[in-house]
Amino acid sequence: MYVAVKGGEKAIDNAHALMREQRRGDTAIAELSVEQIKQQLPLAVDRVMNEGSVYDPELAALALKQASGDSVEAIFLLRAYRTTLPRFGYSEPVDTEQMQIERRISGTFKDLPGGQVLGSTYDYTHRLLDFALLAEGDSALSEPEQASNNMGVLQSDLSANNVGVPQFPSEARTETKTSDKLEACPRVLELLNQEGLIEQSRADGEEDITPRDLTRQPVNYPAERAVRLQNLIRGDEGFLLSLSYASMRGYGDSHPFAGEMRSGLVSVELVPEELGFPIEIGEVMLTECEMVNQFHGSKDQPPQFTRGYGIAMGRAERKAMSVALVERALRAEELGEAVNYPTQDQEFVLSHTDCVSANGFVSHLKLPHYVDFQSELEMIRRLRKAASEASAQPSEDKADTAGEKI
Repeated sequence: MYVAVKGGEKAIDNAHALMREQRRGDTAIAELSVEQIKQQLPLAVDRVMNEGSVYDPELAALALKQASGDSVEAIFLLRAYRTTLPRFGYSEPVDTEQMQIERRISGTFKDLPGGQVLGSTYDYTHRLLDFALLAEGDSALSEPEQASNNMGVLQSDLSANNVGVPQFPSEARTETKTSDKLEACPRVLELLNQEGLIEQSRADGEEDITPRDLTRQPVNYPAERAVRLQNLIRGDEGFLLSLSYASMRGYGDSHPFAGEMRSGLVSVELVPEELGFPIEIGEVMLTECEMVNQFHGSKDQPPQFTRGYGIAMGRAERKAMSVALVERALRAEELGEAVNYPTQDQEFVLSHTDCVSANGFVSHLKLPHYVDFQSELEMIRRLRKAASEASAQPSEDKADTAGEKI
């Protein structure tokens, strides 16, 4: 129960004014603009877009500025704004096989047609503070940094005679170019699919099923795969990272390999009712991850690899990988595996992924609970008094008995 606080309105107004002052900081220093946040803190912006469920870098940057850099608060702001937006319809499913790739790596096959495209990554950087960034203004790039302006593409001389080198069908083979937009590349896991060593990405007839919209309908357990993926993509990145880490450490029977990680621009199409055919309305940056996991087979399925799938807005590799790992763990029951760990429990995972819900539930403890606490306090006092009286009663009885003997 919440109770009104006398004088609270003025105190809250003053708290808001103080918050704005702290957010602005030293007025002698130039104010950080929304455009600067969007351009120079893109990974933070991408996280807010993912968990806020809105692909709009400008709004995500604005939310980050308003929240003083608190990503959870920014996600809350963007999620709340999302509820005010009109819904014009649903886009067609995006075709990530036609992605204009800027980064594409595989941990399962070294030599790929077109090579592995390193793109922009922190994977090979030394974790040392770069004090050159403290210098004001633009600084000249070092030679390695200038070279990195062109996308890093690891090429290998491939030949049909090379033993152990995977080969895509000739009609699917494309040449990778280091240009602003790269040509689409076929999926790496098709190499395993051609030999029947990995499960199909879609079950028969699954493409014809329209997935439920999680933002309009609540989750029902057991949840279908499309709903689970929606939930995980909106989920807190730190929580998903911890769950995926736990699943690999033995609390999920997970033995994954990074089949493919790719990021780049994907076309978005919409079918207007008055036209009846799809038109392209724009492009979005996406990161997609497919994990390969061991599977020992069942009565109905031969031994084969299984898939874990993750996708995220923007450049969000850690999020996409975490989603893929947790998504695979949640498939334990449908694959006939024993559900022994929290990472495999749908209700445990899906009920606790949302950082907005978690933040609200924890933060509400800061609100007044005076009446509730006073009732608890009074109950504790009564219990302690009753316990004290009960412990004193045997001593009095013993003294009376001793008096009678005398």
